[in-house]
Amino acid sequence: MNRSSLYFLYNLRSTYPSAKVSGALESTRKSERKSMELAGGGKEETQQQRFDVVVVGAGIMGSCAAYAAAKRGRRVLLLEQFDLLHHLGSSHGESRTFRATYPEPYYPPLVVESLRLWREAESEAGYSVLTATPHFDVGPAGDSSLQAAVASCRLHGIDARVVGPDAAAELFSGAFTLPPGWIGVVTDVGGVIKPTKALAMFQSLAARHGAVLRDRAEVTQIERAGDGGVAVATADGRIVFGRKCIITAGAWVKKLADKIGAASLPIQPLHTTILYWKIRENYLKSLSAAAGFPTFASYGEPYIYGTPSLEFPGLIKIAMHGGSPCDPDRRSWAAGTGPGGAAVEAVRAWIGRVMGGHVESADGPAMSQACMYAMSPDEDFVVDFLGGEFGDDVVVGAGFSGHGFKMGPVIGKILAEMAVDGAAATAAELAQFQIVRFQKDPKGNRKEFAEQNAR
Repeated sequence: MNRSSLYFLYNLRSTYPSAKVSGALESTRKSERKSMELAGGGKEETQQQRFDVVVVGAGIMGSCAAYAAAKRGRRVLLLEQFDLLHHLGSSHGESRTFRATYPEPYYPPLVVESLRLWREAESEAGYSVLTATPHFDVGPAGDSSLQAAVASCRLHGIDARVVGPDAAAELFSGAFTLPPGWIGVVTDVGGVIKPTKALAMFQSLAARHGAVLRDRAEVTQIERAGDGGVAVATADGRIVFGRKCIITAGAWVKKLADKIGAASLPIQPLHTTILYWKIRENYLKSLSAAAGFPTFASYGEPYIYGTPSLEFPGLIKIAMHGGSPCDPDRRSWAAGTGPGGAAVEAVRAWIGRVMGGHVESADGPAMSQACMYAMSPDEDFVVDFLGGEFGDDVVVGAGFSGHGFKMGPVIGKILAEMAVDGAAATAAELAQFQIVRFQKDPKGNRKEFAEQNAR
């Protein structure tokens, strides 16, 4: 434990004599505390370890939350257990879909507000991370999720134009051949986000507003420190104090919640595989974002999603939603990528059926990338106070289930509001995201349609 951490622990116990500072925070020997007391001068260093908000996890949600809180003038510390911009979780890579077509009516307003916040942050940063495109959903006409998505868009004033197979064949250079009985749904609210670039943008903006970013700082314990604050210990021996704490630990959130003795969060990490396929020679330009090709999703089983050609010339991302359960610290990085793998074969078959005239699939994907989902049982988010002994001092954002990245700015803002103000001021339906739903029903929110969401 370094000198500044020892000063901080001593001052913390002196300032909050009733504080519960045990376990990892109580490991300091009496002789060390005595040496600290004799050394003096610890108050200034202690002040440097005090923050209004400590954010645990620097993925898209944590980075957006840190930015939102720092922009309001709060002293913010953003902690990341790995290197900043690492590729081990769910916030890296080359593209994420932006769309408003959700069967659940509580998501489109979040998407619309998030779009405003994306543009606001881009304006502040001076560069773009979100490329606007149309969005195109396809699937069986009777699919309940697809029909609910159309109704949800129209409920919130988002134009959703339904087309049949013949009309669909006239759109987007004829790339989509819809099987009999299928429909297409065209919306203007679509786009492609560059995730690593976006993450760097929000982290740099947070720092510009005074936030402190610290990576290679795995959080090992969070405990009440009296007077409503929390003490946060990291594996490098540091201890910091926050008036409030926001946990956005992604696929590691259940492990962290269990470690700190909080209510267990039913978040299951999934290893998922992103696939890129070769575009046929005659369509290299027409399937690009620059040409107005859409982000797209196919409802039914399996649920397929894709983005226009943007990140790798001549390739288009088409992948299957879902993955295999994994331990985020012990992953099989090759899961599902080999010939005959379930993900590869499902996507290959879909391409042959729907986009075979424009995309080559016989030889399999041209490349693949590994990623992770942090799945909740109902694929809805967790945005709530952690409760229990932590009360309203710890806020958690988790379970974004492979479809949360696009809503990072609005969720981050809501998390910051909950931490700073004690409640969310941003207009949003948050009851569906409360932890208590899993106590009422382990499966979470009940829905009349299949839970399907694209990256």
